[in-house]
Amino acid sequence: MSTRPHAVAFDVLETLLNLDPLRARLEEIGQPAQLLQPWFMRFQRDSMALTLSGDFGTFESVARQALRTDTGHTATEADIDHVLEGFGQLPAHPDAEPALRLLSEAGLRVGCLTVGSAENTARFLERAGLARHVDQVVTAEQAGIWKPAPSIYRVTAHELGTTPAHMALVAVHAWDCHGAKRAGCLAGWCERLEGRYGDVFTAPDVSGPDLVQVAERLLQLPSS
Repeated sequence: MSTRPHAVAFDVLETLLNLDPLRARLEEIGQPAQLLQPWFMRFQRDSMALTLSGDFGTFESVARQALRTDTGHTATEADIDHVLEGFGQLPAHPDAEPALRLLSEAGLRVGCLTVGSAENTARFLERAGLARHVDQVVTAEQAGIWKPAPSIYRVTAHELGTTPAHMALVAVHAWDCHGAKRAGCLAGWCERLEGRYGDVFTAPDVSGPDLVQVAERLLQLPSS
């Protein structure tokens, strides 16, 4: 039976952070706005491929290579710099702050687990007014491995001062929630991005249409 977590780690890209303004940056370098989704998907796939083969690439190196490929090698390095610089200026989704605040005020430790860079994540949290609710940020680069490898979730639980069984991951990606569950953690899935949870993945402990309801439902789980 699922029990109330002692700590909650939030995915950042697409869960807390809204990628849509990057569409304008793509257009500013002469690329179509709709390139955002395939580029981000290639970035995620390539990151996972490196992990599965026993290698590691930084956020910037993998994102840069994926954008070179998806622009058909028509984007210059300066063009790519312009797009990547946008990550540090992206806004939060409107449900992010109230969800983090709710958990923090309830006495839970709150963290972020991201494949993004530490610098961009810190800048985002400060700009969006979220930093005061976050106790710890763990990046793939710091952990030395990408999601959904089990060890990255376990490292995050350790950094938040608890065990995997007492940490919940919150994400809009079913594959990320699945990774957390397989690592022995709890998971809260937000429906905002995918609509329906994929039946090939291990079910989350709670779900909801937005981050606030996911946070509320985590708090409603029985204490251990």
